[in-house]
Amino acid sequence: MNMVRNRVCGAVALVLIGAAAARPAMALASTEADWRKTAPADGWASAEGGTSGGAAATAERVFRVKDIAGLRQALAGKDGAARIVVVEGTIDGTGGIPFASAEDQATRVQIRVPSNTTLVGLDKASGLVNANLVLKGVQNVIVRNLSIETPWDAYPVWDPKDGPTGHWNSEYDGVTIDDSRHVWVDHVLITDGRHTDDQNGTANGQEVQHHDGALDIKKASDYITVSWSVFRLHDKNNLIGHSDKESADAGHLRTTFHHNLFENVTQRAPRVRYGQVHLYNNVHIGSKTHAVYRYQYSHGLGVESSLISEANLFEIDGTKSVCDVVKSFGGTRYEDRGSLINGLPMDTQAACKDYGAGLQPAGWKPPYPYAPDKTEGLMAAVKAGAGPQ
Repeated sequence: MNMVRNRVCGAVALVLIGAAAARPAMALASTEADWRKTAPADGWASAEGGTSGGAAATAERVFRVKDIAGLRQALAGKDGAARIVVVEGTIDGTGGIPFASAEDQATRVQIRVPSNTTLVGLDKASGLVNANLVLKGVQNVIVRNLSIETPWDAYPVWDPKDGPTGHWNSEYDGVTIDDSRHVWVDHVLITDGRHTDDQNGTANGQEVQHHDGALDIKKASDYITVSWSVFRLHDKNNLIGHSDKESADAGHLRTTFHHNLFENVTQRAPRVRYGQVHLYNNVHIGSKTHAVYRYQYSHGLGVESSLISEANLFEIDGTKSVCDVVKSFGGTRYEDRGSLINGLPMDTQAACKDYGAGLQPAGWKPPYPYAPDKTEGLMAAVKAGAGPQ
């Protein structure tokens, strides 16, 4: 595969990778300064030394990619040297060749991102389809300015022992963060896109499941910030901590979500086990009567979880109180400051049958500097500023 060095944007040198590498470089919508940004101080990704991704990459380690072969080549290698990978246009994980079997999909759908990497979209038209970004056992990764369509699992598995009557299960998230630390996800869009759940069909008396998570954080991952991103048209959105039995997650899974838009997301925004999770200035829009993505809840409290919610907006048709947007799965440590549910203050002391003895203080404070915006004007600001730019 050819590699051609080109001088663009002043000082930055790009290594063009892929079938179209010899094509003259076009003007870039984003700049080298954008690609070299590090995680700001307003979330968990800034803790314990911070998250810089590929900010220190040399000119020879800045790659521009246009297809799946080029993307895999740019991400190959485990030498630990910083790299920046710039995605131009929409990259199809199939490379134009449909998945032929479950084994073929498992081999080709996952895209591994190594440590000390920044993966960034060139502009708002840049992104991935038929691909699952996987951060597994890595550190110091930044993913920014990408549109990601959640993979459609063409070969879901029927488990007759799942639940009282059996259940379909699928694999592959939009982004999977597994046993990884210091990650910043920023200005990303994750959505079911062309393959919404009304296309699922039924078998064995159950709706067939073709999607897993949008962005899941598991296996003792830690120091993560998800900011200014859009989650749209998805069911099981953000799972933090994959199992009640995974006690090794205790003391980890520290995550911040701020200034994100959750639009017509059914549940898990997020659903948390074990982690200390800070949620501020997020906007949730949905309806309990949506034709496809009927709203169930936003914040899920699992075993040993502890959540702090601040100045979030919930504009959800059919909801009235904290009982509608916060659901307990065995956890009760949750506190809120200044959030609104359809324009009314969230009352965490409301009587909810789901909480037993009631919600308890979170028991911790965010260790980083941040200043939540007021809820007035937040809806417009997040709608305009979240997602790829």
